[in-house]
Amino acid sequence: MRIGVFVCHCGTNIGGTVDCPQVAESAGEIPDVVFASDEMYTCSEPGQESIVNAVREHDLDGVVVASCSPRMHEPTFRRAVERAGLNPYMFEMANIREHVSWVGRDKKANTRKALELVRMAVAKLRNATPLYSDKFNVTRKLMVIGGGVAGIQAALDAADAGIEVVLVERETSIGGKMAKLDKTFPTIDCSSCVLGPKMVEVAQHPRITLLTASEVQDVAGYVGNFTVKVKRRAVYVDWDACTGCGTCIEKCPSRKTPDPFNEHLAATTAINIPFPQAIPKKAAINPEYCLHLTKGKCGVCAKVCPVGCIDFEQRDRVDEIEVGAIVVATGYDLFDHSVYKQYGAGKLPDVITSLQYERLLNASGPTAGHVKRPSDGAEPERIVFIQCVGSRDRSKGRPYCSGFCCMYTAKQAILTKSHLPDSQSYVFYMDIRSPGKGYDEFTRRAQESYGAQYIRGRVSSIHQHGKSLVVRGADTLAGMQVEIEADLVVLAVGVEPAKGALELGGTLHISADSNGFFMEGHPKLRPVETNTAGVFLAGCCQGPRDIPNSVSMGSAAAAKALILFSKAQLESDPQVAAVNPQLCVGCFKCVQTCPFGAIKESEDRFGNPKAEVLASVCKGCGICSVTCPHGAVQLNNFTDNQLLAEVNAICPLPLA
Repeated sequence: MRIGVFVCHCGTNIGGTVDCPQVAESAGEIPDVVFASDEMYTCSEPGQESIVNAVREHDLDGVVVASCSPRMHEPTFRRAVERAGLNPYMFEMANIREHVSWVGRDKKANTRKALELVRMAVAKLRNATPLYSDKFNVTRKLMVIGGGVAGIQAALDAADAGIEVVLVERETSIGGKMAKLDKTFPTIDCSSCVLGPKMVEVAQHPRITLLTASEVQDVAGYVGNFTVKVKRRAVYVDWDACTGCGTCIEKCPSRKTPDPFNEHLAATTAINIPFPQAIPKKAAINPEYCLHLTKGKCGVCAKVCPVGCIDFEQRDRVDEIEVGAIVVATGYDLFDHSVYKQYGAGKLPDVITSLQYERLLNASGPTAGHVKRPSDGAEPERIVFIQCVGSRDRSKGRPYCSGFCCMYTAKQAILTKSHLPDSQSYVFYMDIRSPGKGYDEFTRRAQESYGAQYIRGRVSSIHQHGKSLVVRGADTLAGMQVEIEADLVVLAVGVEPAKGALELGGTLHISADSNGFFMEGHPKLRPVETNTAGVFLAGCCQGPRDIPNSVSMGSAAAAKALILFSKAQLESDPQVAAVNPQLCVGCFKCVQTCPFGAIKESEDRFGNPKAEVLASVCKGCGICSVTCPHGAVQLNNFTDNQLLAEVNAICPLPLA
């Protein structure tokens, strides 16, 4: 075999702590290595051309590149090798940046370790065989999970490009958290005026199928050919017939049903439409509070409905939908502030969350846009905003910054002055983080033009004193304790992954970080992709994002899906498991352990039980390979022979 080795300096990333020329010179002495050189930037165009030229000039059978992480540049080098006429899988990478130069400063030791990794890569490549991809057709349909602004944007972009889209939303209306807002920063635009037209466009778009009151139960298949089971909850109303007239809501006697859309500031009826601009604008019954469904009484809504659309016999159902790609836009939930006992633990009625305050400011909210104290309905004169409640707090398991809390607090302070001209706002903050376009100017406007007093420090306690609240905290800039008597306290609660997101991630086989947010394929190069091909991310499911960033991610995720759909056929990755039928005894331990359902029970032509790998479903994780007691299942390009050859390359003596 004729192997070429290319050692990358990567500027000083590698060359600063590794003697790259020495590694290349020593690599030339490894058996089967007929060419070795060091390059300043192997991933650059000149660097790749040097690989192509060397393959042709030296008649190379395989190539080893010693550089950075394969996760970043392995596809780049595989394409270069393929341009030179080699099978792209007759290539191997040795990571001498993350595994060597970035973890030590001893140049002599680093050089020795880099050479050992090169020797291992050569040994693995020596035992490699060419691999070939299979081609398969693509279902040109996209599923978007989540109907917030990010999911809406992804659905509209894909549909406008000619792709059929299925938008799945677990609530009875799309819109997400943005639909609850009064205004948006930094332009103070009406939130529903911005979002409303997009929601209507979703409902009217001929290529979008909208499934609300629905949740994804299961996902099977692979990129280009997913089978998704969607549970469609019973709403006990025939939505095809419902006109959204609201007669049933007016007559419903069950008027103590919790109203999650208004953040439980007021009650609603058992049958309701969540808000005036809801899409679809259809009534739905809450079965937990409906007197007919719980006690067999009432049925007023069915009697007064002018089109007879009430259907108490309606049941949940599960639909199977074939799609080629999935965009996950499951959004976020708010941190439960009740764990902060010093803030009243949710027991003080006039200590509310930022989203509850949005509903008080909103004209379609429970107070028709009049800011009132929940306890007695009086207009507050002194309002205290407390930031970082459930953000940047390791003691509460929330070490991260929620990103947009500083901005929406500034917005609410500005809006408060518009609603209550004689009021005074106080803002307790740790740091002001406002990195977006026009954001810093916006926070300054809240202070300089609208008179909000910003106090740098944490609040230690809130307690009731008569009809007022006493807020005690520190002013770290003044170096003193402060005490403010307030009529209303607004907590800028942080964000966390949406309820059920982790379970959905398990179904989709996508990873989550330590905080529960979904992980992207690469934070810089693949920001909206996941490590599961065909599954993309948009919005706050990946981490805290404001509206502009969420919209951008929605468009980016749609664009990635469109790239996938632009191809008539896709190529599978041949680095998957394969079964040697001569060694397989049909124990099917591999079937039991495969997390992707990529191995099935089968028989050979003599009727003997054998395992069979579904190559298009296999993700190449290798669990089956290590599970098989007879070594019958091998992972292509990571076979036992290749891995043992790597070990023997640095441990030439037999293991005891």
